[in-house]
Amino acid sequence: MTEVRPFRFIAPMPSFELPPARWRDEVRRIEDLGFSTVSVSEHLTGGWAMDPLAAMLAAADASDGLRVLSLVLLNDLRHPVALHRAMASIDRFSDGRVEIGLGAGWQADDYLALGRPFDPPAVRIERLGESLEIMTALFGEDEVTFHGRHYEVLGLAGLPRPVQQPRPPLLVGGGGRRILELAARLADIVGVHATLPGGALGPTATTDFSAERVAEKVDWIRAALDAAGRPRDAVELQLSVYLCRIDDGRAARQRVASTFADRLAVDPELVAASPSVLIGSVEACVDLLIERRERYGFSYLRLSDEIDTVAPLVARLAGR
Repeated sequence: MTEVRPFRFIAPMPSFELPPARWRDEVRRIEDLGFSTVSVSEHLTGGWAMDPLAAMLAAADASDGLRVLSLVLLNDLRHPVALHRAMASIDRFSDGRVEIGLGAGWQADDYLALGRPFDPPAVRIERLGESLEIMTALFGEDEVTFHGRHYEVLGLAGLPRPVQQPRPPLLVGGGGRRILELAARLADIVGVHATLPGGALGPTATTDFSAERVAEKVDWIRAALDAAGRPRDAVELQLSVYLCRIDDGRAARQRVASTFADRLAVDPELVAASPSVLIGSVEACVDLLIERRERYGFSYLRLSDEIDTVAPLVARLAGR
């Protein structure tokens, strides 16, 4: 029987526009509200400014037990040896609170800004796979030699040693079959997302959040776990909610906007059934999240950028 994992909730990193002291206060408030993790994404364009590694270290330093997660880093921006050393160091400084989210890259503008070719998905995913293999080996005890198509490492010791053993958890997210199967083989946490063909948010992205499509993606993960000889509870399943409206019994709280929210909102079928939509009273949303965990296995959730909106759900379900 597959293990039922307790709920964990992810909050976004506070705004970079806040003064430093206020920013640290917000990190502590996230921890006080019961969130297990604070996360930071990574892009180079579109107004993104916060460096994720610096933010993770600062957030860990500002809190006592809050975990820090990259959701997710752009694999092609860093060599896996350099990324391993940075993450192992943050794990040491945070006393073992790092989670490493890594993606193959999907936004063409980021590559254009770097003057780098936006390779086909198969190539980017293959490169991500090599990065994960190298980082996993560096978190081990032996010196690492690796000869791949994209990377080469010669007799390198994986230093410093992290606090978490055998390594900080690796999260890999994506929406296509190839990357989800890779995640099932090599990651500890699998994030289920939409496919984003063409390097930009297209019209098919939100329909990929339908109940049927999400169920299909979970089936791919489970089949890949079986094929790799890993138990189905070897990975934790992560999902982000992109349209969230909580009724606290007095008035509906403001709908939380996101990249996908407006597109999701215009499709009644998606609003009614998508696992990435959460609308209703606190009691109804608690029941929905429990039901979705039972159906799909999602226990690690990023619900909203507005932490106060979902704080009642976190209070009810965190650790349960």
